[in-house]
Amino acid sequence: MNDQPSPHGSTAAPVFVEDVFLTDVFLIKGRLPNKTKRLTNVLEDWNRAYLPVHDATLVSLRTREVIRTPTVMVRMGEVILAHELVEVAGDEAMKRLAGTVDKPARIRAFYNGATQFEIAGQIEPGAYESGTIGNRKFFIMQKPVVRGLDLQHPELALLKGLDYAILKKDRMAYVYDFG
Repeated sequence: MNDQPSPHGSTAAPVFVEDVFLTDVFLIKGRLPNKTKRLTNVLEDWNRAYLPVHDATLVSLRTREVIRTPTVMVRMGEVILAHELVEVAGDEAMKRLAGTVDKPARIRAFYNGATQFEIAGQIEPGAYESGTIGNRKFFIMQKPVVRGLDLQHPELALLKGLDYAILKKDRMAYVYDFG
């Protein structure tokens, strides 16, 4: 949950955070409206240019400024990483990774954009390659560890200890595959 200033005074109204998105410039927390399936499936099937994120909190990766807004439209091309904080069912890719893969691959993936960072964890072997796993745009990383961002900042600290992350394949500049 997030505390959001009330327009009627100085008390804070709680805001329920379901989804998290990391872009070049912001960590965005909020919720996609009318979501009827898992976030990975929503992202894969999304055919519009922008994702509407309601009850949004944007945290600048550069200045650490926090902006709260009822809705922000996030261009799909800007999404680097996503995570569904509220899970109501198992993620199909995580089920495959946990149940059918004999040995998950350990990788370190590097983002080389405006804010450089590294994310390390376990994936299905070759999941970062185009044409793998049904030619999907995203891949799932279990037990991700993020380096290069200020995770001591209270708003960014939620990137520590995620059980999984949804990574956009074409946003990773370099991958070191331990397999």
